[in-house]
Amino acid sequence: MNTIFKKNLLCFSFILCGLLNSFGQETEMQFNTTAKYHEALTLFNNKAYAASQQLFVKVSKLAEEKQSLQANADYYDAMCAIKLNQTNADKKVLDFVENHPNSNKKQLAYLNVGNYYFANRKAAHSLKWYTKVDEKLLNTEDKSDLNFKMGYALLVSGYVDDAKNRFEKLLSNERYGDDARYYYGYIAYKQEDYDLAETSLTEIADVATYKNKANYYLLDISFKAGRFEKSIEIGKKILPNSDKKQQSDINKIIGESYFNLEKYTEAIPYLQNYKGKKGRWNNTDYYQLGFAHFKQNDYGNAVRNFNKIIDQKNKVSQNAYYQLAECYLKLDKKPEALNAFKSASEMEFDKKVKEDAFLNYAKLSYEEGNPYQSVPEVLQAYLNTYPNSPQTNEINELLITSFLHQQDYQGALDYIEKNKKFKNDALKNEVSLYRGIQLFNEDKLQKSLSFLEKGTQSNDLELQNKARFWLAESNYRLGNFQKALDLFLKVDSSETIENNLLSYNIGYCYFKLKEYQKSAHYFNQYTTQSNNEVELKDDAFLRLGDSYYASKQYSKAIISYDKIITDGGIGADYAQYQKAMSNGLSGNYQQKITDLLAVVNTKTNSKLKDDALFQLGTTYTTIRENDKAQDAYNRLLKNHPKSAYNPNVLLRQGLLFYNTSDNKKALSKFKEIVAKYPNSNEAKQAVTNARNVYIDIGKVDEYAVWVKDVSFINVTDADLDNASYEAAENKFLENNTEKAIEGFDKYLQNFPNGLHALKSHFYLAQSYLKNNQSEKSIPHYTYVTSQSQSEFSEESLSKLSQIYLEKEDWFNAMSLLEKLETEANYPQNIIFAQSNLMKGYYEAEDYNKAVEYAEKVLTTNKIEKTVEADAKIIIARSAFKTGDFTTSEEFFIEVGRTATGELKAETLYYDAFFKHENKEYDSSTKIVQKLISDYSAYKYWGVKSYVIMAKNYYALEDAYQATYILENIIKNFTQYEDIIEEATSELRTIKNKEAKTNESVTPQK
Repeated sequence: MNTIFKKNLLCFSFILCGLLNSFGQETEMQFNTTAKYHEALTLFNNKAYAASQQLFVKVSKLAEEKQSLQANADYYDAMCAIKLNQTNADKKVLDFVENHPNSNKKQLAYLNVGNYYFANRKAAHSLKWYTKVDEKLLNTEDKSDLNFKMGYALLVSGYVDDAKNRFEKLLSNERYGDDARYYYGYIAYKQEDYDLAETSLTEIADVATYKNKANYYLLDISFKAGRFEKSIEIGKKILPNSDKKQQSDINKIIGESYFNLEKYTEAIPYLQNYKGKKGRWNNTDYYQLGFAHFKQNDYGNAVRNFNKIIDQKNKVSQNAYYQLAECYLKLDKKPEALNAFKSASEMEFDKKVKEDAFLNYAKLSYEEGNPYQSVPEVLQAYLNTYPNSPQTNEINELLITSFLHQQDYQGALDYIEKNKKFKNDALKNEVSLYRGIQLFNEDKLQKSLSFLEKGTQSNDLELQNKARFWLAESNYRLGNFQKALDLFLKVDSSETIENNLLSYNIGYCYFKLKEYQKSAHYFNQYTTQSNNEVELKDDAFLRLGDSYYASKQYSKAIISYDKIITDGGIGADYAQYQKAMSNGLSGNYQQKITDLLAVVNTKTNSKLKDDALFQLGTTYTTIRENDKAQDAYNRLLKNHPKSAYNPNVLLRQGLLFYNTSDNKKALSKFKEIVAKYPNSNEAKQAVTNARNVYIDIGKVDEYAVWVKDVSFINVTDADLDNASYEAAENKFLENNTEKAIEGFDKYLQNFPNGLHALKSHFYLAQSYLKNNQSEKSIPHYTYVTSQSQSEFSEESLSKLSQIYLEKEDWFNAMSLLEKLETEANYPQNIIFAQSNLMKGYYEAEDYNKAVEYAEKVLTTNKIEKTVEADAKIIIARSAFKTGDFTTSEEFFIEVGRTATGELKAETLYYDAFFKHENKEYDSSTKIVQKLISDYSAYKYWGVKSYVIMAKNYYALEDAYQATYILENIIKNFTQYEDIIEEATSELRTIKNKEAKTNESVTPQK
């Protein structure tokens, strides 16, 4: 038994030892895990989150499942993940809650995660966790902490009402009371519950932390409540200690408070110190400062603020524009005031302001002109809009005179015609006269006649005489010389600008009608008048000489010509030539030769040198000095190879040789004529003379062979050819145009290369032109110009080029004009060619050639003032196109001195342009105003100049005027595409620039 006991005891001992050993091992493991947990906790508290997390993970694995040690380790593992911003941090927290639902750290986990995100300003993240907290399980302190933090997180996340409720719970809290009252008041302020906001914020107005912020909102609340004195008091109190942004806003509120109290002097410095939102003011800001200056009679500064108000239509802008207009009036800037009144009149926000602005706009339009509408349209629009206005009578009076004020005579006539109320024959006659003169100055002669005729019906003798004078002038220029004379003779010779020219004009009429005795009388009368223009006086002496010459009073003619020669007047070469002719016709051949040599040897580039040489040869022939005659003719042929005299010269040389029995040389000259100038009269005579030579030398058979090759000679058909031509020519000379056309056409069909083909083509062309069938005349003039030079070449070139010019066919006209320039003998044709060549090259954009021809024209003596003006304007325009502004400005100024009508409007535009370029903005604007006021009928230049005015205003920092003008151009003048494009570009530039400082302005693309 003992043995059994011993055995059993031994067995128990082994078992006990095993159990004790196992228990010891478990205790040791548990001890080690707990130690690791505390080691990890120490690291966590020391913010060594990465190291502590590794230990917490190990502890969790070693600790018993679902026990507090594992729960605590998992909790801290999740907290470390949050602290380390690990991507699975949120999951670890949720896993902790799921795995340890009964842990006392569950609420703490939610709260701590929320607090962590709150501290890191991640409101949305913090709310996610705060909402998981069971607030009933929190103690009072933690509840207060949660309410504040949740309130703030809700506020910044946009849940304003929920935030307000949270803060409301803390209003009496010792720790969070001040903070809660601030945010509670702030939310009430944002919700525009100003009473509640004011109550809450007032309680912390002296708390250091919130003093500035709370008082700032109290300031704004007082302002919005209309307690302006209180606003000023608070604002001045907090202004020194506020940050820069708040200082700007506080200045604005103080300034507006003074403004609303009508204390404008006090308001101005505060309004000026406002910096705007993001550095930009708006229209209301500019209005308030502008109005404050306006009330102080500081109109300059008022304008500088009002004129920033653009791009909006509201009550503020309507009032601003009205007051801006008043400022402009005070500064005597009526055109600027006109625009501002116009803007105010187009808005409906204040009916009284609208009507008064419209009235002022209408009156100023009358006084200053209006570039967008005719003044009568503006005045009529006012009467239509306000028919019962007390100002109706005044506006009606302005209406009828407005047309005349702006020289819109056609508009005046149309208005008188349409409005029976204003029927006034005397006024109609007067306006018709001025419209006629206007058309005359625009070279629209045919159109001017009916208006000038109406003017002659005036009962006012001065107007009647004026109308007769200009009607006569128009008829003269249209070639109606007898009609012109009859009218000139009816003009009373009283002292007027027109009547100073009366004798001169009557003289010309008689001269054109070939009544030379009478023309001499009137030209002589004109030369004795005082204060005549030098050019006209010189011309009168020439025509006086011509009148005596034509009436065979050669001694008197010579006296007149000598007057020009001695004085070196305009046309001295012509006078010298005519003097020579007069001496020749008086039988004084030696003096004639002396005079002709004076023309030939003159250093000037006289176009009469070939005429003089021809006459020199003829005179030497007359006095039988044949060698000298031949020398003169040879000199002419050499120096003037394109002279119209050349066929005749060759013929005369041939006859001289023939008369001296030098048949060989004679025959050579005759054949040269036939070869070079076929179809000319001289060629036909040359054939006859050649026939005589061949007969004299007994070589008729050679003549027969030669003459067969002469295309325009058909011996067998000669009689029929002559008879057919003469029949047509007779009808032409009888002025029977239709029959002449029929006859010449028939002749050319039967004898296309006949003896008289050249003449027939020329006279047929003349007949068609006379019959207003210019298109049909073209091929016949073309035929003449394509032949060798003849007596018909020059006129054909002139007429044909005129036809093409009237058709604006520059391509065909240019070559004819170039030919006319080189071949013409008559100075007026040369000037005609050169003056139109300069225009043609300008149209072709060959500006250098245009200038070259314009300069040629200007170096010519005795040109009409209109041609001179045309040449100068071509130089001005061409220089502008090539960027030579100095030359362009010089010539535009020169032209502008005498220009009228549309040309004057153009010169004013460029004057304004150059002054703008030179930064003379005020002067430039005054020029534009003159253009618009005095030349409103020429819309294109008026509108184009308005773009310059807009640029001037913007350069002078008047954005309102600049944008108003440009917007109205774009709105009202769509027909001028080039101007619209320029205005649109300029407006875009201005608005984009203004948008940088004015938030009310919308930038444009």
